Amino acid sequence: MSTSYFPHIDRWHIPAAVFAASLVEMARDGADGNEGVALWLGTREGGVARVTHTVALRGLGVVRLPDHLSLPAAALNEVADVTIALGVTLLGQIHSHGPGYGVDLSRIDHGGGIRVPWFLSAVAPDYALRPATRIEDCGVHVFEPDRGYRRLPAGELSTRVVITDDDAPAIILVGEEVTP
Repeated sequence: MSTSYFPHIDRWHIPAAVFAASLVEMARDGADGNEGVALWLGTREGGVARVTHTVALRGLGVVRLPDHLSLPAAALNEVADVTIALGVTLLGQIHSHGPGYGVDLSRIDHGGGIRVPWFLSAVAPDYALRPATRIEDCGVHVFEPDRGYRRLPAGELSTRVVITDDDAPAIILVGEEVTP
């Protein structure tokens, strides 16, 4: 797999406000007993990825079930438009698993989803319904070239993924809210 377009990332800086907004976004779906998701946009330079924005996905085709989550190409196209307009990159995502499902990536997560070098994929427990959830409570995985997703062990997580006090803008909504 070519990595020329995807420079190596050693560390991710995630503002506490982005992490908290992501939990709130996922808990919307978790309250209905479904997995939720938030995307993380930002910059990468000198081996450091800095998350600057949280993206919430709405609209037809975004499927959220108790043990499944899928996004239509149209939603990802809109995310691409947002990244271009803001001059940022899609750096990672966080999604939730329900009680009993754990925080490891499922077989489907490993085989599908976004498979880009150095993409960060976090899994929040309990449908993200616990506001006090910390990054250490999540399964945090990195997509490594020629290897695939690998979960960061606790010691590596504490040095490579840092929750910061940086300011972060409000959540960005992509797609339109669908009312039943």
